[in-house]
Amino acid sequence: MSVMSRRQFGKTMAVSAAAGLAGTALPHLALSQPHASRLEFSKGFLWGCATASYQIEGAATEDGRGPSVWDTFSHTPGKTYNGETGDVADDSYHRYKEDVALLHDLGVSTYRMSISWSRIFPEGKGKPNPKGLDYYQRVVDELLAHNITPYITLFHWDLPQALPGGWQSRDTSYAFADYAAYIGKHLSDRVHHFMTTNEFTCFTDLGYREGRFAPGLKLAAGPANQVRHHGILAHGLGVQALRANTPSGTQIGLAENATVFVPVIETEEHLKAAQRATRIGNAPFLTTLMEGQYPAEYLAHEGANAPKFEAADMKAIGSPLDFVGLNVYTPTYVRADDSPMGFAVEHAPSSYPHMASPWLTIGPECIYWGVRNVCDLWKPKGIYITENGTSSDDVLTPSGHVEDTDRVMYLRNHLTHLHRAVSEDYPVKGYFLWSLLDNFEWADGYSKRFGLHYVDFKTQKRTPKLSARWYREVIANNAVE
Repeated sequence: MSVMSRRQFGKTMAVSAAAGLAGTALPHLALSQPHASRLEFSKGFLWGCATASYQIEGAATEDGRGPSVWDTFSHTPGKTYNGETGDVADDSYHRYKEDVALLHDLGVSTYRMSISWSRIFPEGKGKPNPKGLDYYQRVVDELLAHNITPYITLFHWDLPQALPGGWQSRDTSYAFADYAAYIGKHLSDRVHHFMTTNEFTCFTDLGYREGRFAPGLKLAAGPANQVRHHGILAHGLGVQALRANTPSGTQIGLAENATVFVPVIETEEHLKAAQRATRIGNAPFLTTLMEGQYPAEYLAHEGANAPKFEAADMKAIGSPLDFVGLNVYTPTYVRADDSPMGFAVEHAPSSYPHMASPWLTIGPECIYWGVRNVCDLWKPKGIYITENGTSSDDVLTPSGHVEDTDRVMYLRNHLTHLHRAVSEDYPVKGYFLWSLLDNFEWADGYSKRFGLHYVDFKTQKRTPKLSARWYREVIANNAVE
């Protein structure tokens, strides 16, 4: 999960180019009777939830875990809301069985989780920490015991602090490949779905160009573009390492917050404009991965600041994927124009509706267009919505309820548009709701709640919200109304 400018690079490129209930059963809502408005998903569609290691685990210094850049960043005064850190977070390191029980009660068949790289390799490379691996083996075993399939993300921003230079160093890409090989070798006997990285923009641009995420640097364009390259190189080398160290049939992909360009009107000219914007607006990351080369428009735009690379880099970066994961929250509207690129971004007026997080504007059709544009451009074998959800100003009432009707509204509308993609036979295999729990929301600390379960961060008590009850019905019916 990320913050306001999570989609800013795509918009910039486009503009530049153009110009106490924890663990207990949740009561069913009265939604189980057949109804003409019910939108049923395909048989075998996978429903799940998603989380990330630094956001939920806590236990920051336990059992041999080394510090990550987010430990350092969050302990630096002024970097996070109220100076809050992930030292304890949801304490899921100790409460993972309780959290798996929450997943089981929702009825999910899948769970997307990430591994803390520095819990496995405290120095980022070299000698592995057996207690770290043991922890994730226990979590996976608990999930499998509840018939929940784990989908593991290897890197969700918590880079080991000990790696010299971080993502400024090409060596970090190779260290990631070694880490991926180790995880593949030791977990693929029970885990069959891996994602290399999560949201390139957030750990590259926001961390090294804007300074709002760890490690908090503000590099010039040239060095920042090289950081981007090292990020996607790590992904490519990670794919190769997983292929070499997992059984045949293991599914490998990534989770990417591609900027979702939505046509202002569904006419042919605007549809083509949205597709062109998708390719150019996501040039340094998803476009390059899917095409195995940097788009000429991107290299021309960056000029002397373009990343330096070797031919072998692009072969790795373009490694074929079994699926593409899309993290979808908000739209960027585009229209056709007579500029050289043929499109222009429509900037939302101040009156545009949004959720509790100011960056989270409401435009549920984005989930359909995210799928459609990616599939029409690059024909991936499969698509997952690897994140979708919203913050809300949740309040725990004296009676112990959280009536997050705005979250239900947001989710219902997005799933309605996702159903359109499924009904048009785009290869959408599953949906992971962000998030299972309220958690550490990066620079926003604990001020923004995204969970289906309300967490009292003083007591760690989990309380299902109205949205949890609603999602349980969606899963049970394999349908949304």
